Amino acid sequence: MDFRPHGNDKNMLQSKLFTKIERNAPKDEPSLNAQLLTRGGFIYKNSAGIYSFLPLGWRVIKKIEAIVREEMDAIGGQEILMSALHDKHYLQKSGRWNVDVVFKVIAAGDKEPSYNASWTHEEIMAEIASKYVSSYRDLPFAAYQIQTKFRNEPRAKSGILRGREFLMKDLYSFHASEEDLFRYYAEAARAYTKIFDRLGTHAVYTLASGGEFTLSNTHEFQVILPIGEDTIVVCEKCEYAENKEIAKLKEGDPCPKCGGAMHEEKSVEAGNIFPLGTKYSEAFNLQFVSEKGEKQYVVMGSYGIGITRMMGILAEKYHDEKGLIWPEATAPFRVHLLSLAGADAMPVYEKLQKAGVEVLYDDRDLSAGQKFAEADLIGIPWRMVVSPKVGDGKVELKRRNEEKAEVMEVDAAITRVIPLKNGI
Repeated sequence: MDFRPHGNDKNMLQSKLFTKIERNAPKDEPSLNAQLLTRGGFIYKNSAGIYSFLPLGWRVIKKIEAIVREEMDAIGGQEILMSALHDKHYLQKSGRWNVDVVFKVIAAGDKEPSYNASWTHEEIMAEIASKYVSSYRDLPFAAYQIQTKFRNEPRAKSGILRGREFLMKDLYSFHASEEDLFRYYAEAARAYTKIFDRLGTHAVYTLASGGEFTLSNTHEFQVILPIGEDTIVVCEKCEYAENKEIAKLKEGDPCPKCGGAMHEEKSVEAGNIFPLGTKYSEAFNLQFVSEKGEKQYVVMGSYGIGITRMMGILAEKYHDEKGLIWPEATAPFRVHLLSLAGADAMPVYEKLQKAGVEVLYDDRDLSAGQKFAEADLIGIPWRMVVSPKVGDGKVELKRRNEEKAEVMEVDAAITRVIPLKNGI
């Protein structure tokens, strides 16, 4: 059976996969996430902080996107796609044209930059909204996108955790009052918690700094990891947390919420939410007429999740000495089917397809040892082996994160790996 790129996307023959496993980690990649993802054929490094996502990696990205999209839709987000190239007037209006991270673009024939490659979209979204919002009846609403961003990152040494080009989900909400903004802000925070739980990792809701462009303090969703560039002070009991940059609490202090002991943890920021207030509304004259007939500025909120960064977080968090161990919800495939010693696993492959199970079939003529090693590196949740050793009508089934394998009838094994309604 040939793999058809535009056919049934749930299935693939490994012999048709154009990428190959690399035995050794790339010498120019100090970060573990980039080493594992490069070796496994998930990403390709174009230059520092800039990566291409290969077939296996893109499948992971699409899984992450799907979960994020479902939860954004559930809280009323309307999906759009905004331009990635911005005229400089947008950032000049908001006072962000000279921010260090901005990539400025000089158009052909010009001497000075007149555009920037997008790193955020508050300005664009505020101007778009100003065309359609005129009355309190037009509010509230929320719009989001999943799009490539660009950031002039001077420390692009953390693989896809900190890139110059990356994929991000950004949601923007528009309200008639601060009270309504903070109502939705809490709703978005709950949605974010659900997203990270579904992605297979826990994120700590963390108080962070506000700044010139926000109404008050902001919040981050921090995943505790030893390689993290951030430090949070978090309660061991109730998980109340503050970013150390603004924390008034220190290690050993009692938590103001429950009295538990605070302690420091290294972490990686996976998402953030910002109560923007009227900063951008004022810059782009985004006003509405209230119920009393008065003109007021729209109150805005902004909510981001790093899609490609999330993939890097999962790689850093879920691995062992053999390779990656993907959570079931984000794995490129659910089952890695291996045929050994010339055994024909095609009937099993077809049965898995018919059962709706995403399967990568290693049909290549390689040794058992090489197939096992590569399967462990790729990190698909279930490994199913067909070989003369296990006998006709049976397979050897093993979870990637467990040592013990079990020999069972094919149909029983397929029943075992069929996803439940919650995806696991």
